[in-house]
Amino acid sequence: MPLLETGRRRIKLDRSYNGPPRQGPVRHISPVQLTLERIHEQNRANVQRIDPARAPAPAPGAAARGKPRLLLMGQRRSGKSSISSVVFHKMPPNETLFLESTARIQKDSMHSFMDFQVWDFPGQVDWADPSFDLDAIFGEIGALIWVIDAQDEYLEAINRLNSTILNLQPTYPNINIEVFIHKVDGLSDDYKLDIQRDVTQRIQDELSDHGVENAPINFHLTSIYNHSIFEAFSKVIQKLIPHLPYLEALLNNCCQKSGFEKAYLFDVLSKIYIATDSSPVDMPSYEICSDYIDVIVDISEIYGWNRPDEYIERLEGPPWNKKLEHQVACKDAESCIVLTDGRRPILLREVNKYLALVAVVKEGAYTKMPDIIENINATVGGLLQIFEITRRRQRA
Repeated sequence: MPLLETGRRRIKLDRSYNGPPRQGPVRHISPVQLTLERIHEQNRANVQRIDPARAPAPAPGAAARGKPRLLLMGQRRSGKSSISSVVFHKMPPNETLFLESTARIQKDSMHSFMDFQVWDFPGQVDWADPSFDLDAIFGEIGALIWVIDAQDEYLEAINRLNSTILNLQPTYPNINIEVFIHKVDGLSDDYKLDIQRDVTQRIQDELSDHGVENAPINFHLTSIYNHSIFEAFSKVIQKLIPHLPYLEALLNNCCQKSGFEKAYLFDVLSKIYIATDSSPVDMPSYEICSDYIDVIVDISEIYGWNRPDEYIERLEGPPWNKKLEHQVACKDAESCIVLTDGRRPILLREVNKYLALVAVVKEGAYTKMPDIIENINATVGGLLQIFEITRRRQRA
């Protein structure tokens, strides 16, 4: 089963961390590539309008056309490398204390339900230096994530962010700006909100003074020691998915027909949810569903090994005399647990080798379980059709 073969944490015999590789040869489905073509042409047109003699080329190297790029920027020691390591490379948060400061741009290619890149931009490097090709950095960017250390003096970080926005706005007006007010663990709820209000007000006031109104800026309170960083990245990634309304409509219909309290479409590797139903996100339920994926993957590390051919032949021999795929009701991974506190079942169903549908069912839904399973099968089929249509359009 593909989900059970996607181990995300492997431990060597000496107990040292050996997370998944940063790059892989697999390219599966990239829904955002359709949108990226439009964004790239818009950026090209903007530059040509300023200087008609200049025709910007696609970003060179690994940042080829069709890969959205998440650019992490901010002051030194603000936590950019820690965020990338925890979210995309499954490094335990405590081990990020030993990460060295980033000295040059780190480019990581991520291969999941869509292929994208994460660029970690050193805080001491000035992107406005003439030696940098701005179109290679910002030309195909999906989102600019500016990290602000909430436990440090952040006025300089705000000034640099405002300067960056004002310089990029004329040439790249479509860039999504995401501000991560980071390292809020240990701070009281009131203090967190006070910092968020102060940062938001300072940024918006200065931009307004320079004539930039309603800039596309979003603010998130984050920490690598809880699920808030995954919640923030989920909202960032969702903006890169062109078919997000259709995914949400399928999940809404599934929740309505099946009596789900909440449903998430998770990227198994990063535990980022790429879509959910329209009901408000409940952080406790999201944390439980996220941890549930961890449990399934951990179990797969024990039982998800490749069986030898002789063993497979015995299973397919007498008395069944059938292929394994004909002996099971569902070839994809399925699981269900019941929370003892509220007696609410949590269902997990594999969509493909990258995605899993996880839903929190209302209490007392056991009598409807056959109907629920059929509804889930129909929803999964619809999700796969959406991705297949996107892939066909991409090839056309």
